[in-house]
Amino acid sequence: MENFNFYSPTEFVFGKDRENECGALVKKYGGTKVLIHYGGGSAVRSGLIDRVKASLDAAGIPHVELGGVKPNPHDSLVYKGIEIVRQNGIDFILAVGGGSTIDSSKAIAMGAVYDGDFWDFYEGKASAAAALPIGVVQTIAAAGSEGSGDSVVTKEDGMLKRGASSEHIRPKFAVQNPALLCTLPAYQTACGITDIMAHVFERYFTNTLEVEITDRLCEAVLLTMVKEGPRAIADPANYQVRANIMWAGTVAHNGVVGCGRSQDWNSHAIEHELSALYDCAHGAGLAVIMPAWMEYVVDHNVMRFAQMATRVFGCEMNFENPKATALEGIKAFRRFLHSIGMPINFAELGAKEEDIPKLVEKLNPGDGWGFVPLKAKDVTAIYTIAAHASLD
Repeated sequence: MENFNFYSPTEFVFGKDRENECGALVKKYGGTKVLIHYGGGSAVRSGLIDRVKASLDAAGIPHVELGGVKPNPHDSLVYKGIEIVRQNGIDFILAVGGGSTIDSSKAIAMGAVYDGDFWDFYEGKASAAAALPIGVVQTIAAAGSEGSGDSVVTKEDGMLKRGASSEHIRPKFAVQNPALLCTLPAYQTACGITDIMAHVFERYFTNTLEVEITDRLCEAVLLTMVKEGPRAIADPANYQVRANIMWAGTVAHNGVVGCGRSQDWNSHAIEHELSALYDCAHGAGLAVIMPAWMEYVVDHNVMRFAQMATRVFGCEMNFENPKATALEGIKAFRRFLHSIGMPINFAELGAKEEDIPKLVEKLNPGDGWGFVPLKAKDVTAIYTIAAHASLD
């Protein structure tokens, strides 16, 4: 196990009706005027925004609203949010939504106290030295952004999807009411489950030896998804199922399952180009890319893939041919994704094989990084596998 620092200061406020505590929580963390940032109309139609505003009003905290966040959040709304914050003397951002809304809020929080262009953080030209405090009312279990210091935003000019990281953008609190997930469409639920599993796999496939504790933590989250995913699709109003998935999403990406081990993140980088170009759901893109990546790199550490196959998907170990077990585990993962309604190839996702050169050029993998460092030819091969994947 490698040396590590683990820092997870977010206060998680979990359970039914906890959104009614937003006013007290904002006050606890020093907010005196709030930007309520949210996505589409569902948060308004459901009455959630009204409940949040009522809680702020009861605490005597004035607020301004900015809706309109879309999946794969765009920079244009971030710029608008920064302007609103500066013009109104806002000192706290409250994100009401899923990962896209939280990521957009983080970008606003960094950009509002920065003299330059907030996109500098996403291009790697600058690191955030400060940010406005952020709170979250979570409505989707997927990205894990409610407990992380990460944010992903798409620049409309060129449709570049890039990430930024800073401890300054970890939310001060995250309100998690599993009942808010019960009305999610099956497709969004499945995309979230896929994203949660991908966050774990990015950490599970490591070159660090002797990491049994985090291996087992990773496997626990994955097994939870294998059990609860189909139950959530079949019985969307099941509060206990939603509660398990919601907390699993946080555990998958707040850093605890990755302590002391090298990580990968190539599948996320490769997928980002798909969702930037086609505006597909991030989880759906990961469902197509991650099994293809696994097939391409399996020979790097066959036994780690065989471990996944036996521990997570219940495959029988073939000691005479461990690779057969490893490949069966990858097939089992793809079959699971298909069973919950996820696409498994380019055609089902709405992507085009002829766009692969464009996707690779935008990614510009260079010398690579991660579990297996990838160059352009490797990424091309992974996209090609993804284009033709099947359940056979």
